[in-house]
Amino acid sequence: MSFDYLASAQRTLGIEVQALQKLTGDLDQQFSQACELILNTQGRVIVTGMGKSGHIGNKIAATLASTGTPAFFVHPGEASHGDMGMITSDDVVIALSNSGSSGEVVAILPLIARMGATLIGVSSNPDSPLGRASHAHLLVAAEREACPLNLAPTASTTAALAMGDALAVALLEARGFTAEDFAFSHPGGALGRRLLMKVDDLMHTGDALPCVNADVSLRDALMEVTRGGLGITAVVDPQRQLLGVFTDGDLRRALDADLDLKNTPVSEAMTPGGKRIAPGTLAAEAAHIMQTARVNAVVVTEQDQPLGILNMHDLMKAGVL
Repeated sequence: MSFDYLASAQRTLGIEVQALQKLTGDLDQQFSQACELILNTQGRVIVTGMGKSGHIGNKIAATLASTGTPAFFVHPGEASHGDMGMITSDDVVIALSNSGSSGEVVAILPLIARMGATLIGVSSNPDSPLGRASHAHLLVAAEREACPLNLAPTASTTAALAMGDALAVALLEARGFTAEDFAFSHPGGALGRRLLMKVDDLMHTGDALPCVNADVSLRDALMEVTRGGLGITAVVDPQRQLLGVFTDGDLRRALDADLDLKNTPVSEAMTPGGKRIAPGTLAAEAAHIMQTARVNAVVVTEQDQPLGILNMHDLMKAGVL
């Protein structure tokens, strides 16, 4: 007889959903107090916890740090053997223990109190040693674990993780933390690239900028498009003011109209004006402009003079799209 894996998964998720629903109902002013303590600290946030709570604490510290709250994790066992030196009186300590009585966590509570650091406890028992020692206590009390033996930390750790996320998001919003702030914490990620990269970093300039005068023939314009390899060339007047662009699409339309490639000036087949953007524009904004206008390239201009050309392939290679 085969085991019903799907039923087991549904039961597990149902229990964890119940734990999160209970967590929502248990929220009180202690949460607001914890947020105020963190916002008003002159130091950092130190997160600690033993076992599975420690793994959750590690993630909470990482989430706080990436959303504007300087934070790191200290293992409570190591804290008793020298790492207490990483904590100062200006810091806020968030200690996680489901029972509130984990030996390694309880052992460092007097040291935290002696140095004058602020303590926020996260446990299922406000009357535990951790709860009583805390300046603010966050109740995370799952009624049962998803483990059928009610032993392995499952629903309780899910709830603790969610509480950490709730703290991080509340602090993020209270600080007015922006997407650009987030990008500075994640410069190597896709969001960082989207929010920090400018068109100046990607555009083709100098000799790599395809550009022709308005009176050159379609044939010569085509040669410049081919040389540039961008599917486009800027078309300028004698003062180098941008008049328009000539693209692969313009060439197809010229061929359909049976225009003489050798004798027809590019000004008769170009797209007047052309889509243009200013230097310093975010690459993500340039991508939005191109997608909205349904064009594959834009000209970067200053005082109507072309400085560079940016196409969709540049954005894709840079990871902006």
